[in-house]
Amino acid sequence: MSAASAPRRAFRPGAESLEIGIMALLLVASVSFFAVMAPGFLSAVNVRSMAVQLPELGLLSLAMLVPIISGGLNLAVTFTANIAGLTTAWLVQNALGDTGVLGIVAGIAAGLGVGSAAGLLIGVIVARVGAHPILVSLGAMIFFQGLGEFLTRGGGISGMPAGFQWLGSGSLIGIPIPMLIFLLSAGGLAYFMQFTRTGFSIHMIGSNLRATEYSGIDVRRVLIVLYTLSGLLAAIAGMVMLARFNSVRVGHGESYLLITVLACFLAGANPFGGFGRVLPLVLGLMSLQVIASGMNLMGASQHLATAVWGAFLIVVMTLRMPFLKRS
Repeated sequence: MSAASAPRRAFRPGAESLEIGIMALLLVASVSFFAVMAPGFLSAVNVRSMAVQLPELGLLSLAMLVPIISGGLNLAVTFTANIAGLTTAWLVQNALGDTGVLGIVAGIAAGLGVGSAAGLLIGVIVARVGAHPILVSLGAMIFFQGLGEFLTRGGGISGMPAGFQWLGSGSLIGIPIPMLIFLLSAGGLAYFMQFTRTGFSIHMIGSNLRATEYSGIDVRRVLIVLYTLSGLLAAIAGMVMLARFNSVRVGHGESYLLITVLACFLAGANPFGGFGRVLPLVLGLMSLQVIASGMNLMGASQHLATAVWGAFLIVVMTLRMPFLKRS
């Protein structure tokens, strides 16, 4: 396969339209079903609740999507988020406690820096050593988990300033701040992946690594950039979780890990790399949130909602495969 043909197969415009159509259809179907079956589903209170809950999983899924497109995986996204959150919480409460808004901004910047550094570490090892991303990120996950538990002695940090809590509970023009952060992050990532040279190179690496190397692209640099970006997105998720719960500990969001992978594949990302888009992922995440909120209003347990998420993935894959085989 030539370097020129690899990206064309990676982008597959017809398949992209199909993914958007399927995700939009399932979102409309899910909303319509629960609007009828779950009293109060379309109430302002429930819609706002969904808009506040979605961004945590959404940002972590964005952090997972980038390495998946490259043919890799980042199993450390949740613990990267927690390490970033712990860094910010400690700095705001201690070293920057008397500096007001500037202290909050500095603490957030430090947390985002730590998350980016965590992704950078994974990227450097994957790019320079040549180790498999699953093994590297798994090792990083265990390292961050152990480091966080050591530094906090298994506990957590809580009690953030009111200005910081506003990021998790405030709103702007009627839209919850966490949702605005998620939408801005999703829009920025979509632009980066579709309209920049590095984003294009990430798709090429996932489509055909050898052809990408022969085309003259610095594959090592791209791998380092993409895992650093993944770490940054995970750190943003850590900031949102810290602000919303007003606390952070090493195990926060741990249950989201496999769901982020599910969400990416639900939205049509190729498990072997080369294809994946942000818009179908956003629509798929909305469908998952609709299902969880609707079943909660109907009195179902969270465990049953998780089972339905799995069934939802199977149904979508069944609907998708006949079309993808012809694309």
